[in-house]
Amino acid sequence: MRLYAIETGHFKLDGGAMFGVVPKTLWERTNPADQMNRIKMAARSLLIEDGKRLILIDTGLGNKQSEKFFSNYALWGNFDLNSSLKKAGFHSDDITDVVFTHLHFDHCGGAIVRNKKGFYEPAFKNARFWSHKDHWQWAKEPNVREAASFLPENILPIEESGQLNFVENAMTELGFDVLLMDGHTEKQLLPVIQYKGKTIVFAADLIPTAGHLPVPYVMGYDTRPLLTLSEKKGFLSTAVKEDYLLFLEHDAENELISLKNTEKGARLDQSFSLDTYFGS
Repeated sequence: MRLYAIETGHFKLDGGAMFGVVPKTLWERTNPADQMNRIKMAARSLLIEDGKRLILIDTGLGNKQSEKFFSNYALWGNFDLNSSLKKAGFHSDDITDVVFTHLHFDHCGGAIVRNKKGFYEPAFKNARFWSHKDHWQWAKEPNVREAASFLPENILPIEESGQLNFVENAMTELGFDVLLMDGHTEKQLLPVIQYKGKTIVFAADLIPTAGHLPVPYVMGYDTRPLLTLSEKKGFLSTAVKEDYLLFLEHDAENELISLKNTEKGARLDQSFSLDTYFGS
């Protein structure tokens, strides 16, 4: 097995929305804001090469939305999904499986492209797409709070393609375990990967950046924030005890982090890239 960090593109989001009720004077210490109160965000996917399988976890925002849409998210940097796959030595046609932690547009938008005729189609024509069944139904019939994040053009073409699969036994189907978290959205799926003697958890939106490690630092986007508090507390306790590494999807500065226990709870210990920690 080999792991690759795939940078799909950077964007910005409102810092207040990303930290909920936490005062700016606190969250800005780790996530400084620009003049419009926006903080830098990554959309970092994880590519797993395991035998004949090439599994991509999440796909970033993609590039098919309108200029007006993207103007709301202040795209920055030079990363995109295809060039990052190419840098790792692969092509979109090589991907055998795409796993969605959840279906908010910044996690699944890159899975669908607009073809030359203007129709939407899967970007990974040879892949099986994996989601949790309950989350899929949740996304197809969105609540008012999440409707702007669940875009039909990201979801329906996957179902229509015949490439959609639902995760029932992740270890058998994908080769790694998953954790299910319901605070951010219904049945968010966090991959748990055993790699070179370490446990790596793809933290997705449970812990989007290292600045979100304090348990009360919960996003305003979460549908059940009190549940997120409970899920984070339990997860971080286990993560410190078991010496997990966290792969951060949205942290523009920190790719892979280790944790330490402090009197205030779990905090950042060290930050690495996959290549520096495990060797390229």
